[in-house]
Amino acid sequence: MNGLPGFLRLLEGPQTVGRGPAFWIVFAIVFAMACAYPLFSDGYTVGNTVYFFVWVFIALSLCLIWGYGGSLSFGQTAFFGIAGYSYGILTLNFGSAYGFTLVALVLAIAIAALFALLLGYFMFFGRIAGVFLGIVTLAVTLMLERFMAQTAGPEWRIGVARLNGFNGMSAMPPLTIPWPGGDIVLFADIGLYYAVLGLLLLVYLGLRILMNSAFGNVIVAIRENPERAEMLGYDVRKYQLITFVIGAALAGISGVLYTVWGQYITPSSMGMTAAALPLIWVAVGGRSDLTSTLIGTLVVLAAFQALTIYGSQYALVFMGVLLVLTVLIAPNGLVLGVMNLISRLATRRSKGDV
Repeated sequence: MNGLPGFLRLLEGPQTVGRGPAFWIVFAIVFAMACAYPLFSDGYTVGNTVYFFVWVFIALSLCLIWGYGGSLSFGQTAFFGIAGYSYGILTLNFGSAYGFTLVALVLAIAIAALFALLLGYFMFFGRIAGVFLGIVTLAVTLMLERFMAQTAGPEWRIGVARLNGFNGMSAMPPLTIPWPGGDIVLFADIGLYYAVLGLLLLVYLGLRILMNSAFGNVIVAIRENPERAEMLGYDVRKYQLITFVIGAALAGISGVLYTVWGQYITPSSMGMTAAALPLIWVAVGGRSDLTSTLIGTLVVLAAFQALTIYGSQYALVFMGVLLVLTVLIAPNGLVLGVMNLISRLATRRSKGDV
């Protein structure tokens, strides 16, 4: 890849697993299969797949903050909910004409990022770290969930948008893209599938470039030894805050897309269970690598949904057992362990050792 521009060379680097022609050929094949998938499936199943894709963004956000940055955060669902509610309030008040839903999408993500900027400033510049950072973010998440759950009265409205307490907001307009021949309305089917798939591709590749850049190397150095990084002249608090805000924006993308997908948002999306599940997805996949997190999230989500359908009373028990087994057997992640094993075997085979 030496002939490629600098930012493209960063697609491969020490901070991400997967490099060389073999990896990118497999990547291209998988992406082509994902693009062709709607051609061989019905609209309902495709819409359900969008639901899986939506949650990958929040998993990647936790991978960035926790896996690469070393800061365990329970606040990702808070940013998820803030963005989702913001999108609902904006679109219910201003509608979808002239593609305003796209503007609302960007504004909602920006609102979540701004909230993270304020919260992160007081945490990181207040020298809150370790387990205390997890406690603060969890407290903020549960506080927002409790507050939104009690907004059922008619006085709790912003413009024409009622918050509706525990029942949440609904009937938001779908994502609409202005087009010369008529607006394109993206319901939870094939159109939204391709839009979310394209966004997921851009975010994944963008994060690979970011983490293999000088910024990513500093973030990993801070995770490994913040004191040494500070002695080398890096403002640890600034880098942690930037990472936290980027992670919040990614979680906000999940919140907005979830609201677009179901055209509703409820306080339960910020509850204790919702806050814990992304940690399980990321831990099982491998929190220190983007590809492992992506694969692990999709696999665990598919298994969780299947178990919810056929044995709902055991779904959360299964997730808890899975997390315990991961910590005991493969603390770096099950998917990442398998990927590293495949890489070692391929390397040995290429050298003629097997």
